[in-house]
Amino acid sequence: MKTHLIPLIFGISLLCACKNTQSGASSGYQGQGPNPVVSTKTKPVQKQWRGTWAFQDSTVFFSNQFDGARLNGVAHDGQDHYTLWITAENTPINPSPWYGFQVWSTTPREIQLQFTYDGSRSRYYPKISRDGINFKTLDSTRFKLINPGEGEFGIRAAPEQIEITLQVDEEPTWVTAQELYTSARVQQWVDTLSQKPFVSNYEIGKSREGRPMKLMEVNEGDARKALMIISRQHPPEVTGFLAMKSFMETLAGDSEQARAFRREFTVFNVPLMNPDGVDNGHWRHNLGGIDLNRDWQEFNQPETRAVRDFLQRKSREGYEFVFGADFHSTWDDIYYPLDTLVTGQKGRIVFDWIQSISNRLPQKQTNISASDQLTPTMVSRNHFYAAHGMPAIVFELGDNTPRDFLKEKGKVAAEELMRLLMK
Repeated sequence: MKTHLIPLIFGISLLCACKNTQSGASSGYQGQGPNPVVSTKTKPVQKQWRGTWAFQDSTVFFSNQFDGARLNGVAHDGQDHYTLWITAENTPINPSPWYGFQVWSTTPREIQLQFTYDGSRSRYYPKISRDGINFKTLDSTRFKLINPGEGEFGIRAAPEQIEITLQVDEEPTWVTAQELYTSARVQQWVDTLSQKPFVSNYEIGKSREGRPMKLMEVNEGDARKALMIISRQHPPEVTGFLAMKSFMETLAGDSEQARAFRREFTVFNVPLMNPDGVDNGHWRHNLGGIDLNRDWQEFNQPETRAVRDFLQRKSREGYEFVFGADFHSTWDDIYYPLDTLVTGQKGRIVFDWIQSISNRLPQKQTNISASDQLTPTMVSRNHFYAAHGMPAIVFELGDNTPRDFLKEKGKVAAEELMRLLMK
């Protein structure tokens, strides 16, 4: 299959390397500014209608009747052209328009699909699958920008709409914003890794819609020094999950380094912080209509409370948390640590870790945006440090970072962290 570069307009040039500094870099994605303080009290969300769209004068059908999908409306414009509407669960909301649907035709044909969004622009480059499990990026020759944005990163750089061309037949084709990792698929991965004798998983709470909040524990002894790793507070941020997946597989691997590490450290991992948002195809929020990574101070949502209560319980049992990481996705790879002005030398390990990863992966240097503000503690990183003295980082991967590099970066990150913590 011929490989095409994803357009720069989607936030990353796959061939560029960015300068890495501790105070921010002069090139590449510079990251977002300080987060505004917002209320995290539950507010309404609009659950999408689930069903199949059929048209009297067309043989083409669309469906969102599977977990992880989001499709809010379809119009047949005539010939083989269709307009799709993708709307958010509520507003205001981060511009992360998730879409996911199946399309098929009783008569094989080529169709054009135009994506439109309510109050947003087109952030995610389409992924295509025939089985809902194995995805590939759409060939760039079958992709069209409508009203392109300006610049290289952020929502202003994204096009207002996109149009794609697909060959469809009687077998459904999945079209999604990112690879489809629903709560069921994540649990399959957890169960597979838990076949190892030193890996277990158990429930630590329920989501707002009643889905289990599952935690995976990696422990080959009775080590009381511990790590806390979380992922997927925001449903579309699949690249962060994929790097975290490789990170955890390396910590649970068969290397001599991993075996020695597990005798001295316990790893706790919540791989899916927002199962309701993921399965409902949300752009960003949980079913309470809240960005979970703004709720680590008020704890109004059951998902953040489950992790808070777990950490408190483990601290009372004598665990010392020595490192925390929260895996996310954004426009390009970037690290968000707490500045050593806040943490002192205790937090130096985070910067040593970043430098070690950069030394091992010089082909993709990543910017650093360190925060010198510990309060408010509304994001996970700040809560981890404020409540447990745990050096922590928000570890962000680009939406379009190549998947083989995500896997390698997760592996290298785990190896370098084990080396530093074992020193």
